[in-house]
Amino acid sequence: MYPDELFLGIHLYGVFIAVGVLACLLVLFYMGKRKGVNPSFVDFVFYNAIVAIALGFLAAALFQATYNYIENPEKGFKLGGGITFIGGLIGGVVSFLAVYFIFRKKLSGSILDIIAIAPCCITIAHAFGRIGCAFAGCCYGMEIESGIAMYNHGAWRVPTQLYEATFLFILFIVFFYLVLRKDFKYTLPLYLFFYGVFRFIIEYFRDDARGSVGTSLISPSQLWSIVMVVASVVVFLILKYAFERKKVTDKAENEQV
Repeated sequence: MYPDELFLGIHLYGVFIAVGVLACLLVLFYMGKRKGVNPSFVDFVFYNAIVAIALGFLAAALFQATYNYIENPEKGFKLGGGITFIGGLIGGVVSFLAVYFIFRKKLSGSILDIIAIAPCCITIAHAFGRIGCAFAGCCYGMEIESGIAMYNHGAWRVPTQLYEATFLFILFIVFFYLVLRKDFKYTLPLYLFFYGVFRFIIEYFRDDARGSVGTSLISPSQLWSIVMVVASVVVFLILKYAFERKKVTDKAENEQV
């Protein structure tokens, strides 16, 4: 753990966040090129992603502030009490889709062209971000007396940040292979399912303050994990219909030509 400032107000947490964002964008351009996505559409996705990332961080802070307020309303609603990844993911995705649907008629590509690439970008960025969390000392695990541990907040604890980073790197490698080698199109529902399940489980080993959703039975992230797992089925069915419809449309257009 190294939460201290490196220089000029820069911390390792910020460095790894920046590395994660850069890796996310590099993966977008590389995989977009390998999959033959129209370069101008990839450029649009790039700029839209920058906006979505910025708004995602804002949403992450708003979600966490809401959880903190529900848990301790007497302290009032205040930003700056931390951020939550799932809140940021929701905000970023909503922002990205809103901009896409506003301009989609003017674009040279479809969201279906990059839908399988998106989880690769998300997982690689999130993995580096979790390493940053380990250095910052946030998102820490419960105290343990033996086994793999990290010294944090005055005790040896489960290195939940590194476990999650490892899981995300593995997920990225699997998705990267499936998309480029197998032309697999359903990485998004797989991401929602597997990350939802993993996050629900890892939350039991966390010991940091994460706010509340009005019940002590589950944490805020566990609630959203359940939503992600349910959404994985819905998203799969939507994508299956969309890809089949696109296939029929493309076939009809080719026959006319």
